[in-house]
Amino acid sequence: MPLLPLLLSVERWVFMSISGNRVLNIEGESATRVFKALSSETRILILSLLSHNVMNVSELTAALNLPHSTVSGHIKHLEEAGLLHIEYMPGTHGTMKLISKRYDSVMVDLPGVAVEADSNQVEINMPIGNYRHIDAVPTCGLASDTKYIGMLDDPRSFFEPEHVFAQILWFKVGTVEYAFPNNVPYGCLLTELELSVELCSEAPQYDPDWPSDITVWINEVEIGTWTSPGDFGGVAARLTPAWWSTDQTTHGVLKVWRVSHEGSFLDGGTLSRCQLGDLEIAGKTHIAVRFGVKPEARNVGGINLFGKKFGNYPQDLRMRLSYVFPPQERTSQLR
Repeated sequence: MPLLPLLLSVERWVFMSISGNRVLNIEGESATRVFKALSSETRILILSLLSHNVMNVSELTAALNLPHSTVSGHIKHLEEAGLLHIEYMPGTHGTMKLISKRYDSVMVDLPGVAVEADSNQVEINMPIGNYRHIDAVPTCGLASDTKYIGMLDDPRSFFEPEHVFAQILWFKVGTVEYAFPNNVPYGCLLTELELSVELCSEAPQYDPDWPSDITVWINEVEIGTWTSPGDFGGVAARLTPAWWSTDQTTHGVLKVWRVSHEGSFLDGGTLSRCQLGDLEIAGKTHIAVRFGVKPEARNVGGINLFGKKFGNYPQDLRMRLSYVFPPQERTSQLR
């Protein structure tokens, strides 16, 4: 039977109440599942049929002229991707499965750097999995908000393509380096660099009394070392994924480094004499930031870094660059 007469002949025609355009925002591995679900012309047609009405499996089978088992398989793919709503209702012969479409549009946030500009300040949010280089000594590993990436305690896992989706990464000794874009407007003068991230030590499972000397470098210049008091777990943190065991690391502490022309500071206290001019940022395309634990450190207790979907703070590795306009530039703007 042709598709249009078949649809018009359906006695039960339930129109869904739609207020505006229902949009699904996806990123990370959830985007991969949705892409796979949408890679079939048949599944696209199923979504089209469900645009303004609820249907059961038998109706979809008749409309598509496909075997019941085939249609059920396609429905399962779409349901697992979160694109369908399934409701069970009493039917003539047992239970009837009613199927509707959850969303009208899909928006994808690609992994990468998010940049926000404010008055005389640029904020750059770097996913912790978007590092450009890493040297890690076990114990080590990384995980997204849905699963482990690669194998635990295998440094090769840090080079899996999925590493960009990491929301937690850890290692006992080594370094991880990020390249932030230097987005200070041309001709402006950098006055302050601020860096913040949630982090802690790395102990077997977790141990709140496990000190670790964590060092930060910017453009190959060591700005100072902070001794993390321990590795924190045992309780679910604000952003702990449901699949993650609480007998492991679940959260860290939010630390804020600041480098100005007066020196380097950590959480407002003096860290070192390293000044902004020592970093030689002007004229460079990017700013290299490295976190690490030296093998010769007094407290070799490892490091955990947390992304915006792990730990207690919904943020990535964040950099803020403050700047001023040169005197002649400011004068021309006032005219």
